[in-house]
Amino acid sequence: MSSAAAPAAVGSGKELANPPADGISNLRFSNHSNNLLVSSWDKTVRLYDADANVLKGEFVHAGAILDCCFHDDSSGFSAGADHTVRRLVFSSSKEDVLGRHDGPVRCVEYSYAAGQVITGSWDKTVKCWDPRGVSGPERTLVGTYAQPERVYSLSLVGNRLVVATAGRHVNIYDLRNMSQPEQKRDSSLKYQTRCVRCFPNGTGYALSSVEGRVSMEFFDLSESAQSKKYAFKCHRKSEAGRDTVYPVNAIAFHPIYGTFATGGCDGFVNVWDGINKKRLYQYSKYASSIAALSFSKDGHLLAVASSYTYEEGEKTHEPDAIFIRTVNEVEVKPKPKALAAPQ
Repeated sequence: MSSAAAPAAVGSGKELANPPADGISNLRFSNHSNNLLVSSWDKTVRLYDADANVLKGEFVHAGAILDCCFHDDSSGFSAGADHTVRRLVFSSSKEDVLGRHDGPVRCVEYSYAAGQVITGSWDKTVKCWDPRGVSGPERTLVGTYAQPERVYSLSLVGNRLVVATAGRHVNIYDLRNMSQPEQKRDSSLKYQTRCVRCFPNGTGYALSSVEGRVSMEFFDLSESAQSKKYAFKCHRKSEAGRDTVYPVNAIAFHPIYGTFATGGCDGFVNVWDGINKKRLYQYSKYASSIAALSFSKDGHLLAVASSYTYEEGEKTHEPDAIFIRTVNEVEVKPKPKALAAPQ
């Protein structure tokens, strides 16, 4: 991946008021507006209006919240370190317990295609839930699916679910038939997986590791498709002949152009053109690790969580903060390849 002369954007963006008081585990823009859902180790899930810079609502749980996702514009789901999956309705301040795992719940996704909530836990299972059963006598649990190791990251595109676990395992499912994975793979990267995100066009996924690398993988098992896969180094620093390598915590795809941003423990956000294998942009350094990233539905905004992720253990660090960047097209639009001069 070429990173030559990628321009840098000045400024961090607009800082949101009333940020979480501890590490930010995830943030996500709504599919319907510029509402932003944020989960944190401070035991809260918060809903912001990113345009107005207003905290619209907050739920406080008994333990740290490791992930969150939207259901609709004013409700969502949370994944708790207290083993619990909850539905949160901000418009009525109502919360329901969808169900529980036998260990901390690390990931939660809502599938609009299946109408189900999918959770992944350190108890080495993925569970699917039907949120419509939460207020009635019916059971909400649709199924429990054993994984080879603790679940670290999940991603959905259409009916496809990608599950990344400890031990560098990757399981790929069709949500319409969860009885067994469509494919079982190992990560192409040698070190622990940090994040997996599906390509918006549904052809594959990007996977990042703790060792400053991202791999681009394709679902199609044909030789021609698999020949396109590659990995690249990022979020590294070279000083006095010594390389410092940082975990890549976050990947977010631009909804229009299919380019993607990565965030690392080096405090940088980079934007990449995965097809042309180029770095398009690097934003100026943030004060702390980049814990999470999310583009708005139209791709005009990028939410950045600048939040220490304890990669160096307990130490004095900058306050946790959320920044909303206005995205210029030049930062995210692929640049056409120069045509060779006619001979």
